[in-house]
Amino acid sequence: MKRPIRLPRSNEGGMLLDIVSYGRAFYPLTPAQRAYIARTVRRPPEVMVKVSGGAHTLRGVAEHMKYIGREGKLELETDLGERVRGKGFEKALINDWDLDLDALPSPTAINRRRTPKLVHNLVFSMPAGTPPKKVLQAVRKLALNEWELKHRYAIVLHTDGGHPHVHVVLRAMSDWGRRLNIRKSTLRSWRAQFAENLREVGIEANATERAARGLSRTRKKDGIFRAAQRGTSWHMDQRRSETIRNNSPEFLRVGPGADRVRQTRSAVIEGWRSVGSRLRQSGDHVLADGIRIFLGGMPPPRTERELMAVLAHAQTRQYGRSRGSEAPELGRQ
Repeated sequence: MKRPIRLPRSNEGGMLLDIVSYGRAFYPLTPAQRAYIARTVRRPPEVMVKVSGGAHTLRGVAEHMKYIGREGKLELETDLGERVRGKGFEKALINDWDLDLDALPSPTAINRRRTPKLVHNLVFSMPAGTPPKKVLQAVRKLALNEWELKHRYAIVLHTDGGHPHVHVVLRAMSDWGRRLNIRKSTLRSWRAQFAENLREVGIEANATERAARGLSRTRKKDGIFRAAQRGTSWHMDQRRSETIRNNSPEFLRVGPGADRVRQTRSAVIEGWRSVGSRLRQSGDHVLADGIRIFLGGMPPPRTERELMAVLAHAQTRQYGRSRGSEAPELGRQ
């Protein structure tokens, strides 16, 4: 039995669309599901919600707050609607949130190697060109809906780096003594809400899983991810070098996750085709044609090794053009 490819949950908590299981039996698609399908096949900008680590010490909290506040130059907005900035703002927030009490060892924590997180560091972002103030507005609404009167938080908008993004520092312990544990389902819910809030202010946005869009990328540890974004990841440099040295079809097609990448793509294709067939049966040929075009535009399923090889090959060819001649093919040097 194939494992369903699940897409984000609706705000009501039910599954908005399961492209595999929905193709197995005929259920009338709801207007919300049809709207979701139509939006997905148009390939609108996808929202990004990332847990960018979190601090386990008071010093770590202060350092991160100073970083996102640009040493007090930027204004942070708190859950109480206050605006804080200037030298020492981070100390005032730490005291106001009683984080010194959260940092005290728990009497039930026996042989715990590391203290729990005092705060979660979150990032909500959209591609370049999205109006920054509307991104902030969407995050502000999500924060009120999720954490008001429960978890203390502070948010700040950044417009550097080529795309608007909002940093959130969220106290891990609620005012009622309950700790927030962020799970995959939590992130799916936040992504869905973030996208919906953006659509409410006129920004087309969606929140789908990468696999459902025909994309594949291995998840990286946060440190590796950030270093790769800066172009300074030793781990990723080693992987690229290994790929270039062993650029054979056999090496590229095998390795961690190769079978899973292809099995997932097969399930995704089957699911979308089944949904398309159901739409045709119900007379919605326009949307069914949209699915067909959407599937035709999917890139081939590739492992991380294959993606690296394609990128390295393109860079080699570009280098050859810049030198006025064609560079030798990878694997034939």
